[in-house]
Amino acid sequence: MTPLGPATLHLCIDMQRLFSPDGPWPTPWMERVLPTVARIAERAPDRTVFTRFIPPYRPEDMPGAWRGYYEQWREVTREHLDPRMLDLMPSLQRLAPPAVVLDKPVYSAFAGHKLRDLVSERGIDTLLITGSETDMCVLATVLGAVDLGLRVVIVTDGVCSSSDEGHDSLLTLYTKRFSYQVETVTSEVVLDQWPS
Repeated sequence: MTPLGPATLHLCIDMQRLFSPDGPWPTPWMERVLPTVARIAERAPDRTVFTRFIPPYRPEDMPGAWRGYYEQWREVTREHLDPRMLDLMPSLQRLAPPAVVLDKPVYSAFAGHKLRDLVSERGIDTLLITGSETDMCVLATVLGAVDLGLRVVIVTDGVCSSSDEGHDSLLTLYTKRFSYQVETVTSEVVLDQWPS
């Protein structure tokens, strides 16, 4: 792997109680990958951005297909959800600040302008990606980063999903179809040089 330079940002996607075993959308692997994600974030919290997936207050607050989605998942709208479910996992929450927390209403962290602006202002050319879920929000964010021409490095033991098949399929897709734009590495390789 080409070394991670000073223009690298650790982007951790949606490691929230919402997706913990206690949450309404449990991602069983989260507990397994959380220590890895925390180790990476602890190395450079000032170069870490955490995203949080924030559901609407009511289904009617979202457009198009999102409305139908939340009609099916009404219990995770903010009208019904315990607000503590939106918090980052405790071992990550304590790192912010200096880590930045950006909220998003959809899968991609690049929806809207906040992350794009931050990447531009800091002169970021590489994203080191961890988080949840490999085949949902991580996927949408990775594709957004690829479209912006950023180098994308996914930590294979730092991402998780509620679907083993989806997780495995996406890691295969990244290496076989996006090999020029997406790198996959283990946390051991990353921690050897993070931060650089």
